[in-house]
Amino acid sequence: MNILLLSMPDSFEHMPSIVIRMPNGALTSLAGNVDEHHNVAVADLILCQRSVRKTVTHLLGEHDPQLVGLSTMTFQRRTAERIIHLIRELKPNAKIVVGGYDPSLAAEAYLSMPIDFIVRGEGEITFRELTRALEKNGDMHFIAGLSHRHDGKWIHNPQRAISSLDSEEIRLPKRSARVLKGYTMLGRQVDVIETSRGCTFDCSFCSIIEMRGRNFNAYSFDRVIADIRDAKEHGARTFFLVDDNITLNVHRFEALCNAIIEAGLHTLDYFVQGMTSAIANHGERLAPLMKRAGFRYVFLGIENILESDLQLLQASAKNTARSNGHKTGNATLQAIEYLHRNGMYVVGGLIVGSPNDTVESIEANLAFARKYVDWPYIQHPTPYPRTPMTDDFRRRGLIEHERFEEYDGTTSVVKNEYLSADEIEYLRWKAERGMKTRHLPTVFRHDPWFVARNMLAMAANTYRGSKLRTVLGLEDDRQAFARYKQLRRQEREYV
Repeated sequence: MNILLLSMPDSFEHMPSIVIRMPNGALTSLAGNVDEHHNVAVADLILCQRSVRKTVTHLLGEHDPQLVGLSTMTFQRRTAERIIHLIRELKPNAKIVVGGYDPSLAAEAYLSMPIDFIVRGEGEITFRELTRALEKNGDMHFIAGLSHRHDGKWIHNPQRAISSLDSEEIRLPKRSARVLKGYTMLGRQVDVIETSRGCTFDCSFCSIIEMRGRNFNAYSFDRVIADIRDAKEHGARTFFLVDDNITLNVHRFEALCNAIIEAGLHTLDYFVQGMTSAIANHGERLAPLMKRAGFRYVFLGIENILESDLQLLQASAKNTARSNGHKTGNATLQAIEYLHRNGMYVVGGLIVGSPNDTVESIEANLAFARKYVDWPYIQHPTPYPRTPMTDDFRRRGLIEHERFEEYDGTTSVVKNEYLSADEIEYLRWKAERGMKTRHLPTVFRHDPWFVARNMLAMAANTYRGSKLRTVLGLEDDRQAFARYKQLRRQEREYV
């Protein structure tokens, strides 16, 4: 069977395609877990954002797929629907399946689309069984985790149990299935590595618990090292570890760092997401080890520096420092200090615009980011499907609209008790531009040729909406912000 797997072109504001074009690891994992006789092509459409229709049309003609799969997040839903209609127009007999966070948690949004299947939750085994059933004209009713049409109605099979990851049931990704080129992070070829899945914290803004329950499962180090080697053989020199919460088990993370060093893979660059509490409480030993293993940037889930907002986000526990079994306050500063002391850079994950936030509380978080964070990743509370936050916002009437293409985390769609969604976003937008510019010399020292070639384009992206009049102070920043918002709306028109 010919199979075409697509990820959507929609990208996050904090990950502009000129700087970061990351592969979708789920698609190559699906490709690696179907039976080997299938012909699978994987296309990450972020690599062709300005020619999506042309590229999809070409891929459908070149690969002639009998099955087309789309991986989708909430803010990509509109684009996915447009691509689905294009596929249906050009390949009316092809079967279409969707999967990922949004179809798994908001399946009802897809039932009216011209698709045939929805893979809910972890996809590798469900997708493998789906391809076998299609090949043999088999019964779909016994495939756990699958939604399918039957006699004109949708049937939602029981949920599939999550994989423990400690067996060989889920095989390595198949990177050779990728048919587009150009993955990059700051000019170096990038790939994604997954060493574990799951989280046991229940942050109100997060979909992980709804997606897979409260658990943590890990791959063996032999498999992880083999995965890194495979990505390296395919050209990658920078690796983003996409685990939901890799620092949940600090001792395992330390052992992983040692395994990377022992395998001689510590000369590569690694990016990772981590909890402030784990790094603050174990940083004396952990941070030097991370540095030796090749970790360069650490995305810290700071969330907020105010305890009242942390409690609303249900994120206090993972941001609490401890000593001798006792709580000793917020862990953020200590975690940042350990990372900076050992020559690593902090990507600061903050959330501003919670229901009780004022201008002053938002400014306090922005001032903190300006002072302590190397690269800002500041978002707004976003009502993703089935999160506790979404239910709360809906009850309180705080959600301003449901234009889901704007549910990207950096477009504010939720007002609060004191501020409109637009005012909240304006405060973030205005502060972030300078923070990003300030980090440019650090990037230049590590990747001088990339910065030299792309500095003007990077600045144009960061300051888009601004004109010379803005820089000279001859117009209000809000006029530039209005132009920026209009540009963002235009950028979202991929198909």
